Amino acid sequence: MTTINEDVLAKEGVVGQPEKSEQIHNADAVKQMTSEGAEKNKKTLDLSELKEKTAEELLELAEERKISTSGKGNGRMLKQEMIFSLMKKMSEEGGITTGSGVVEILPDGFGFLRSSSANYAPSTDDVYISNGQIKKFNLRTGDMACGEIRPPGDKERYFTLTKVHSINSTEISELRKYVHFDNLLPLYPEKSLILENNSSGDNKKDINMRAVDIVTPLGKGQRALIVAPPRTGKTILLQQMAHSIATNHPEIELIVLLIDERPEEVTDMIRSVKGEVVSSTFDEPAYRHVQLAEIVIEKAKRMVEHKKDVVILLDSITRLARAYNAVIPSSGKVLTGGVDSNALQRPKRFFGAARNIENGGSLTIIATALIETGSKMDDVIFEEFKGTGNAEIILDRKLADKRIFPAIDITKSGTRKEELLVDKAILNKIWVLRRILNPMGSVEAMEFLRDKLLLTKSNADFFNSMNH
Repeated sequence: MTTINEDVLAKEGVVGQPEKSEQIHNADAVKQMTSEGAEKNKKTLDLSELKEKTAEELLELAEERKISTSGKGNGRMLKQEMIFSLMKKMSEEGGITTGSGVVEILPDGFGFLRSSSANYAPSTDDVYISNGQIKKFNLRTGDMACGEIRPPGDKERYFTLTKVHSINSTEISELRKYVHFDNLLPLYPEKSLILENNSSGDNKKDINMRAVDIVTPLGKGQRALIVAPPRTGKTILLQQMAHSIATNHPEIELIVLLIDERPEEVTDMIRSVKGEVVSSTFDEPAYRHVQLAEIVIEKAKRMVEHKKDVVILLDSITRLARAYNAVIPSSGKVLTGGVDSNALQRPKRFFGAARNIENGGSLTIIATALIETGSKMDDVIFEEFKGTGNAEIILDRKLADKRIFPAIDITKSGTRKEELLVDKAILNKIWVLRRILNPMGSVEAMEFLRDKLLLTKSNADFFNSMNH
């Protein structure tokens, strides 16, 4: 049998020479690989990362890239101006500039990507989203969008979103399988939120959360009110709750929402809480409090749609209701204290969004309500919200005046359907404890519980000691 020499055939052009169609295909593949490689090698600069940097860090970055940092006159550039210059320089060099944020759609049809670092307030370094992109990707207020952006042109004021990469950390093609929040089925809370936290090692500090776990056990999807007169320790209680949730339940998305708050309390909360803290202070107009609350609740709903567990700690629902009362058009029907009859519908919708969802996801809202402030309006607001929650923690002025903390009125506080959250054996012991405490006054009951808790290191030890 004769064999043909492949070298000879190669010389003749029969072997080793690809066909024309194969040549074209290979050329296209090489071209695609080259373009992909070039895309990967392109430098990227993220707007969100720049916003988190201090003015000094931005100044160093600008000097590294040989960007002039002199502003108008002989002064230095503002932080926003340096961000603009850095992004523009990157774009001119052919790099990729990216941005992310929470979508806010305005009544005119277009929208912006707002930043949590600016408390979702309008600012000069927000990213503009066109009406066409909002319709194309079915964007809603509260969506967290990420994509490529370009710096503003000569007659433009804002960065512009040019390409969307993901929405709510999900690929665009995967978004169809998520159900809208309004169509999700609400259930009673079934998974408990354990607030007991012994990480500090100080038994006295841990007593507040241990007492809450016993008196008003909370679950994922709870709608809870902390009813508090002024200076009864509600802010400290919220801080400790935030710390316990962040420590014991790291899977939970925690948002602390401060409405119409004092600036120093905002700073204190930011420094003491591991989680997102957004705020509006008392020197801002009422529409700003409303705008912040609307964005936060819509963002929370989008996360719940993606089967995440979200907790909002709101301080306070009373001040939020006051803000809605100030901005809503007058209906002509005014309740006692100057509350418009339609003013409380939207804050009720905010509070009513808290729910446990069938097949995954939950939204928990723990809000403070102010009482005994001397304002008729505050009393009316509390009366309207009383009964809408499924858990109430009532703080008592008499306990706070005697410096007994937590200043919880045990006889008035409680959780609906607590049998779904607490083990049956533990629940029976809680009921026995309540029968012992009920005949006492609020001060004697809390002193009794506090003394017993100080003798044990955990609630498990406390319940075990009840057997003896």
